Amino acid sequence: MIATLTIDLPAIVANWRDLAARGAPGAVAGVVKADGYGLGAAEIGRALRAAGCRHFFVALLAEGVALRSAIGPGPMIGVLGGFAPGADGDAALTPVLNSLGDVTAHAAAGRAAGVGRRAILHVDTGMARLGLDAKELALISADHGMLAGLDLHYVMTHLACADEPAHPMNAAQAARFAAACAGLPRLRRSFANSSGLFLGPGFASDLARPGCALYGINPTPGHPNPMRPVMRLEAPVLQVREILAGTPVGYGGTWTAPRPTRIATVAVGYADGYLRSLSGRAVAEFRGRSVPLVARVSMDLTTFDVTDLPEIGPGDRLTLIGGDGCSPDEVGARAGTIGYEVLTSLGARYARDYLRG
Repeated sequence: MIATLTIDLPAIVANWRDLAARGAPGAVAGVVKADGYGLGAAEIGRALRAAGCRHFFVALLAEGVALRSAIGPGPMIGVLGGFAPGADGDAALTPVLNSLGDVTAHAAAGRAAGVGRRAILHVDTGMARLGLDAKELALISADHGMLAGLDLHYVMTHLACADEPAHPMNAAQAARFAAACAGLPRLRRSFANSSGLFLGPGFASDLARPGCALYGINPTPGHPNPMRPVMRLEAPVLQVREILAGTPVGYGGTWTAPRPTRIATVAVGYADGYLRSLSGRAVAEFRGRSVPLVARVSMDLTTFDVTDLPEIGPGDRLTLIGGDGCSPDEVGARAGTIGYEVLTSLGARYARDYLRG
């Protein structure tokens, strides 16, 4: 018996449509990096394309090549990490140019070929990761000829604190981005991420790039989640055993039964991406009732206290992620991390069931 990961493709499409309505009249992309946040970029990409999505983003060249194979020609696929000129072969991908070196290399290749090379220009306005820094931007602003040989589809930046609406960095980045764009040739702009779409009209642009919200992560922390849940992880109970009060359970004996207890052992562990930091902190769900995780999460197995649910036996399935009290955001909080990490950690050993309508 193995665990099952169920992915609701219509729910992902519905989330994209809700975000697209919020981002209108600009377009709204589907960010499907990290294998669609762990849920399957190929299946999600095909579903979003069928729904009308015409812009996608991935992180790596290999992700872009695989996505192009899955969804076919036509939609733009932007590669956030960029790639060397020509490295995409026949995949017709769009590199994000993150440095002056990237601009120089792709522009030279375009001039040599006599065809403008499609690209997206990335300006750093506050993340201090990728993107043109202030000195590089100043050089290009002073000499637009440096862009000759490029067919720039968008200029983009990335918000650092969009999930905190009152954070002063949001307004500062909006001002910096406006100033950067004023010094460049007139280009379409790509600005808001998932949370940025909820910051108001000052963060609107020609192309938004939501990721986490597509997959049911709350883009408005501290407020009700406006997105639909899209996944459910269910694990089978392999064994139920009755133990006496005072019996330790699991590695290190970190949990001891406070009473006569029924322990259900399920077939999921940290090798499956069910984080070890959930040890003694998480809850599962069974028919609407909460089931506490006890002792340590081990590589392939996790134990739950089912004393108060005597109907649970071998072969029953507990919902570990996606049920009441165990959404990805809630599981992330219990693990001391975020829902993004919960989803992108999901392993390859699950049976995957894609709901299509």
